[in-house]
Amino acid sequence: MVAGYTRYLGLVADLTAGKELISSGMKEEIERCRAALEQARAGKTVALVSSGDPGIYGMAGLAIELAHAEGFDVEIEIVPGVTAASAAAAKLGAPLMLDFAVISLSDLLVPWETIRRRVEALAPADLVVAIYNPRSTKRVHPFEETIEIFRRHRPGRTPVGIASALGTDEERLAVTDLEKIYDQPIDMRTVLIIGNSSSQVIDGWLVTARGYAV
Repeated sequence: MVAGYTRYLGLVADLTAGKELISSGMKEEIERCRAALEQARAGKTVALVSSGDPGIYGMAGLAIELAHAEGFDVEIEIVPGVTAASAAAAKLGAPLMLDFAVISLSDLLVPWETIRRRVEALAPADLVVAIYNPRSTKRVHPFEETIEIFRRHRPGRTPVGIASALGTDEERLAVTDLEKIYDQPIDMRTVLIIGNSSSQVIDGWLVTARGYAV
């Protein structure tokens, strides 16, 4: 049996043919996870699908929390995957060669005030920063405020990698900078990678130097 967000199950339809599915939409994560645990308790082998790595903005933590809170005595195995930051980095070049941070701008589960405080700490730290869930149709302000915070601490020429809809037919890649970032289409399926002071564009690749003498 395979459980997952409807869009993600569609992406792996070639692997789920003939299997029982537990499919539900956005904001139904708890119900979907509970249904998967119930089926596992009933003796079935259940794969709970996340995009990327299940332990990075995925379902692994929720499965453990819910199993503990509601007394599901089932065996849980977490299978590592490739998180969107790593996938984006591989497509764009090698921007994560040195210290980096990952942050989501979605305020569905974390208050924007908390996210902003973290952004304000990251921007002057000269870390490469990968940003998940940067902007939706209705939620534009957090993205714009985040970019303005980075602009206060980093030059406008700081390179920014943009990777959207990775692994799909709609995949789009671009390299721009903080000054021109508003010219690019960016949505919830986009991962941004903001470079640090040693990041540069080399033959079209976004690269963060690790410090080797070249």
